[in-house]
Amino acid sequence: MPIPASWSDKLLSVLRIVAGLAFLQHGTSKFFGLPPFPYPLTPVLYAAGTIELVGGALLVIGLFTRPAAFFASGMCAVGYFMAHFPKGFFPAENGGEAILLYCFIFLYLAAAGGGAWSADAATRKA
Repeated sequence: MPIPASWSDKLLSVLRIVAGLAFLQHGTSKFFGLPPFPYPLTPVLYAAGTIELVGGALLVIGLFTRPAAFFASGMCAVGYFMAHFPKGFFPAENGGEAILLYCFIFLYLAAAGGGAWSADAATRKA
């Protein structure tokens, strides 16, 4: 049985919330050690952590979804090519599968918006 098309906007919100929470976890790891981050913070990691923390929080609540997702997607693309691509061509080989998926999920959210259950949708109705 296929999922009804009327669920699309709500499932878009679920995707945004889950991806935002997972992304937010990377920022909390860098700044608060939850979960512990194994490397010292360099300026590049500090910038990435800031985007993960602020962007992840904005994505979870669905506020400024399109610009937050666009910045997050760009950060993931840069991160992939700086940290993973030099280790090998294939994402399964270079450990970049997760960041590559984040990149394209966020690019989709930048185009599609936050969905029905977002602060952006709530403010449009007001």
